[in-house]
Amino acid sequence: MARKKLDMVLENVTIESVAAEGKAVAHVDSMVLFVEFAVPGDIVDVRVTKKKSNYMEGRVIRLVKPSPHRLEPFCPHFGTCGGCRWQPLPYPMQLEAKRRQVYDQLVRIGHLEVPEIRPTLPSERTEYYRNKLEFSASSKRWILTGEDPETIPPEDLPGLGFHVGKFFDKVLDIKECHLQKEPSNAIRLMVKRFCIQNGYEFFDIRENRGFFRNMFVRTTENGGLMVIMCFFHEDRPRREALLDALAAEFPEITSLYYVINTKLNDSISDQECILYKGSGAIYEEMEGLRFKIGPKSFYQTNSLQARNLYGVARDFAALTGTETVYDLYTGTGTIAQFVSGKAAKVIGIEYVPEAIMDARENAAANGIGNCTFFAGDMKEVLTPEFIARNGKPDVIILDPPRAGIHPDVAKVILDASPERMVYVSCNPASQARDLAILSSKYEITAVQPVDMFPHTQHVENVCALRRKPLTPDV
Repeated sequence: MARKKLDMVLENVTIESVAAEGKAVAHVDSMVLFVEFAVPGDIVDVRVTKKKSNYMEGRVIRLVKPSPHRLEPFCPHFGTCGGCRWQPLPYPMQLEAKRRQVYDQLVRIGHLEVPEIRPTLPSERTEYYRNKLEFSASSKRWILTGEDPETIPPEDLPGLGFHVGKFFDKVLDIKECHLQKEPSNAIRLMVKRFCIQNGYEFFDIRENRGFFRNMFVRTTENGGLMVIMCFFHEDRPRREALLDALAAEFPEITSLYYVINTKLNDSISDQECILYKGSGAIYEEMEGLRFKIGPKSFYQTNSLQARNLYGVARDFAALTGTETVYDLYTGTGTIAQFVSGKAAKVIGIEYVPEAIMDARENAAANGIGNCTFFAGDMKEVLTPEFIARNGKPDVIILDPPRAGIHPDVAKVILDASPERMVYVSCNPASQARDLAILSSKYEITAVQPVDMFPHTQHVENVCALRRKPLTPDV
C-alpha cells in the first residue's frame, strides 16, 4: 500500500531556537516542529514533511519575515548541499548552540553532574578551514529545482561534488566550495572539465559502473598539496592522460596518487594507494612538531583548531613530567606527541596499523623517545596484562570514534583507576553514555566544547575527569 503523502502547510510560524542536528525549533498547537535552514526570529510558512504523535518536521516554503539575526548565506549551494547548514546563523549564536548541545547531552538527557560548561572555543577561520575534502563523481548529477531533465544537454549531466543528504546515489555538482582553500576548487573543476571533454565515463553509483569514481584533495598550512584520484577499473592510457594533465596544470601538487577501487563503496582505507608523481606524503607542523600525512592518514580536518583542541586536552591532563600517560585511539599519535614533553612516558593505542606506522615515524622524526605505539582492537590490546607489562597509567586520554568506547574498554579503564582522565569526543551523546559508566569512580571537573566545524551542528567536546576519593568502609 502506498504511503499517503502529507499535504499540510503551517503559516506564520515563529522560529524560537536552534535544535539538535542543525535544525531550528518552533511550537505549533503545543506540538514541537523542527525546521531546516531557519533562524531564531524568522516568521515562515512551513510545509510539513513528517508528522508523528508528538512532533513534526518541515521545510520553509516562504520566508514571511526574516529574523533580525539572519545573515545572507555566502555559498551558492546553500539549501541544496547538506553541509554548512548554519550559514544564516551569526557565529556567536552557532557557538552558543553548540554549548547548549553539550549541556543537553550531558546534563538534561545524561543526568550527569558537571561544572558550568565553558563557552565554545571558536575557530580562527570560519571559511576555508578544512584540510581534506572528498568529491564524488556521478554520471547523473542532482537535478536542481527549476531544471528540466529533458532539456539538459548530455555533457551537463555528469557531476562532481558532494552527496545529497539522505540519498546514497545522488551527487550535487559543486561550482564553488568555501570549505577548503585554493586550488581545491580549481582542481575539481579542471578534473571535471577534462573528463567531459575527453569522454570519460563518470561513475554510476546505483549501477556500479563507469571509470572516474571519486577524488580527494588534502592540504597543509605550509603549502603541501595531495590529490588522490580514484577509478573503478584500470584503463592505463586514460588514467595517465588525466594524471599527466592534472600534474601539468597544477605543478604545486606535491603528492599525486591514484587508486583502482572495484568495491561497492568509495572508502580507500582498504585499498592500495599508488604514488604517481611527487613525494609520498605531505607534512603538517604544530608547536615545532612535524606530522607526516599519507593518503590514508587521519589528521584533524581543521588544522589550526586542532592545536587549540590538543591544548585543551593537555591543560586538562595537568601533567607535571612524572606521569605515565595512555593515549587511547591515538590515530597518528598527534595528541600523544603533543603531551609527551610534559610526561614521563606515553603509550598510544590505535586500531589502524598504517596510522601506528605513521605515529612511530613521526615520533622518530620529532626526536621523541618517550612514546610507544601499539596497533590493534582496543578491547583486545588494552588488557590487565598489557597494563602490567607497560605500567599503570596515571593519566588516560581518550579520543574514540563517534560510537564511543566499548564496555570492555570502560571496565579495564575503571580497573586501572588512573588519577585523571581526559575524554575528547566528536559525539557528546556517546560521550555522555560513557561518562555515566565512568562516573562510578570519577567526577567531571571541567567541560570545554570546541568548534572544529563552523556553520555545522557538529561539536567536539573535552571533559576532564578526576578519580573520586575512596570512601572508607563503615
